[in-house]
Amino acid sequence: MDGGFGARLIDVAGFQISETILVTWIVMAVLIALAIAARIVLRKFEAVPRGAQNVIETIVELITNLTTSTMGEENKGHAPFVGTMLIFIAVLNITGLFGFRPPTADVNTTLGFGIVTLIMMYGSSIMRNGFMGYVKGFLEPIPILLPVNIIGDLATPISLGFRLFGNVLGGVIIGSLLYGALGAASNAIGISIPIFQAVIPVFAHVYFDLFSGCLQSFIFVMLTMIFITNAM
Repeated sequence: MDGGFGARLIDVAGFQISETILVTWIVMAVLIALAIAARIVLRKFEAVPRGAQNVIETIVELITNLTTSTMGEENKGHAPFVGTMLIFIAVLNITGLFGFRPPTADVNTTLGFGIVTLIMMYGSSIMRNGFMGYVKGFLEPIPILLPVNIIGDLATPISLGFRLFGNVLGGVIIGSLLYGALGAASNAIGISIPIFQAVIPVFAHVYFDLFSGCLQSFIFVMLTMIFITNAM
């Protein structure tokens, strides 16, 4: 059975839950568990990092450098938000490697991320410029452009959400067509077992789920940082 936008409904303990919600919950549980484990590791902080501590510090340093290089040293405090968004979207995108439909192939998920970006834009602008300075920004360069500026801001989550949604959904559709074509090819030569589906789709998964998934999460986060910086 299908839910909205092609997401299947899965029976869990007698309840019908969208595959998008179920996979998102699973990813959140895994990331929270990893975050707790990382916190435990860092309690035993060593001056010379090694092992798991070295990996954690490298990830934190990369995210911090990405944030400061894009938003400036004065906005270093946005690094936790940027890192969380980057890792969360990337993991959601690569769930296709495990046979799931990526939650980011559901427009509800991607528009949700876009709305979070919009909230961060408004919040950061108000904290930096004050409420009146934030409102004044809608009247620049001339007051008559107020409606245009408002529409431009409201269009941000829509453009971000649909961009991520379209790219991920495109990969899902191409993968489904590939599986169907390979299954038909196996039947055409009289092979009951779809052997072609066992090897050839691996390359498509590596590109669409792994490479493109990580790339799209990076692009989304980069655009988010640019929008927030411009809003401030």
